[in-house]
Amino acid sequence: MIKSMTGFGRRQGVWSDGTVTVEVKSVNHRFLEMSIRLPKSLNLLEEVFRKTIQQHCARGRVDVTVLMQGGRSNARALQLDAGLAKQYHHALRTLQRTLKLKGSIDIGLIAGFRDILAFSDQPTDDPKLTKLVEKLGLKAVLDMASMRKKEGELLAQDILARLNHLRECKASVSARAPHVARETFDRMKLRVEKLLGDTIPDLPRLNQELATYADRCDITEELVRLDAHMVQFDRTTRGMEPVGKTLDFLLQEMGREVNTVGSKANDAAITADVVRMKAELERLREQVQNVE
Repeated sequence: MIKSMTGFGRRQGVWSDGTVTVEVKSVNHRFLEMSIRLPKSLNLLEEVFRKTIQQHCARGRVDVTVLMQGGRSNARALQLDAGLAKQYHHALRTLQRTLKLKGSIDIGLIAGFRDILAFSDQPTDDPKLTKLVEKLGLKAVLDMASMRKKEGELLAQDILARLNHLRECKASVSARAPHVARETFDRMKLRVEKLLGDTIPDLPRLNQELATYADRCDITEELVRLDAHMVQFDRTTRGMEPVGKTLDFLLQEMGREVNTVGSKANDAAITADVVRMKAELERLREQVQNVE
């Protein structure tokens, strides 16, 4: 089953006289990476969110944000670092004596240093709030996972349609391929006969060399491998596990076979189909980058 790595979920609840909002969004990433931003009083939920996300996502960067607006639970406390204030005072007195400066070191000067007085979230150890945020987080993750699944279904339709077009181009090449070796043999033999006229010293040997040269244009093996890769690609898209990395690998192998077909065939009609196949493979590669 193809799933997208892009999704979004948002749930909001009422707490005290304010609101609690949980937002979950995911974007493309080679691996599963999580960023969880919580109020300090809810840090214990980080591991809970991580496990929930791991149950529903195998790849992608997932960002979780919990916002609390209004309400008594959002009260802030003013903190004083008295020890640091004493260090500042001592350092300023030392500097005053060293430079022989005049003036007083008063409370206004000391309070001007930001790290002496600071606001912090008031700790809130309320099990009900924790339970509410956990419930909202689960629903937001499920919403995000549902969106990833729906977008994955649309991706699957487009990917399979492009795979069918690739098969049509490959069928056209397969129909043309048997004639390429024969035409190459006849073309090279005609050139040799024009050059040598009736003085061909060893006709059987010449025919053998021309047959060997023409056989180098045979692309049967490449077409068989390309077909096998497409069958495997089709089967993989219908699997239940995350398939993005496997599909990307198969596209690389398909591209390798198509390139070899183009370089060996040396035929205008096949070259045209090869160009179309390369363009389709590139479009498939762009889509697969979004697949989990």
